[in-house]
Amino acid sequence: MVETLVMIPGLATTARLYEPQISAIGPDREIIVADHTQDDSIPAIAARLLRNAPERFALAGLSMGGYVALEVLRQAPGRVERLALLDTSARPDTPEASDDRERLIALAKAGRFDDIAAKLWPRLVHPQRQSDPELRAVVVDMMRETGAESFIRQQRAIMARADSRPMLPGIEIPTLVLVGEADAITPPAIAREMAEMIEWASLVVVADAGHLANLERPDEVNRALRLWLELD
Repeated sequence: MVETLVMIPGLATTARLYEPQISAIGPDREIIVADHTQDDSIPAIAARLLRNAPERFALAGLSMGGYVALEVLRQAPGRVERLALLDTSARPDTPEASDDRERLIALAKAGRFDDIAAKLWPRLVHPQRQSDPELRAVVVDMMRETGAESFIRQQRAIMARADSRPMLPGIEIPTLVLVGEADAITPPAIAREMAEMIEWASLVVVADAGHLANLERPDEVNRALRLWLELD
């Protein structure tokens, strides 16, 4: 039986994040984009995903979506047939990162999403893409669609996330760890750490891409995902 692919977006992103992947993989796989906007903890987001997912499925998450994906494995390891961790980390939040998140929460409460975008944008994409108005418009539109209340819930969930590194050696399913080579938020060293701890993992570093590798270099990321899903 062909498995469904469940994809989890990142912080302040929507299903639009995965449009290039849905176009490339959708003809060959049913794709579900999980809702990560309603809950204020990673375990609750994972539990909601599991209530709405098929009994068995492939699972992919980018950034915050990767945190949720690891929690899904923690809650129901037998239901996940393969795992893709995209531009993400198994580490808990640092105090410095949490302080930054509190500042962004204050901006969200004031409805200042343009200011949030201005602060995040330089860290989200490769330096060569920072002057790309179309890509930036996609990111800002997703932030606005997410809205302040959901954004704040997501930030609270991220700040309280568990350290998932101890569980990595127990993952025994085909796993793709993918990262943009210029990812400033979860850099390649973090991806290598995860890949080295997961026995069945393959590591892909995407050239000329930052934290949103799947939007910046969709062809390369789609190729890696299709190989992981054994479509090619």
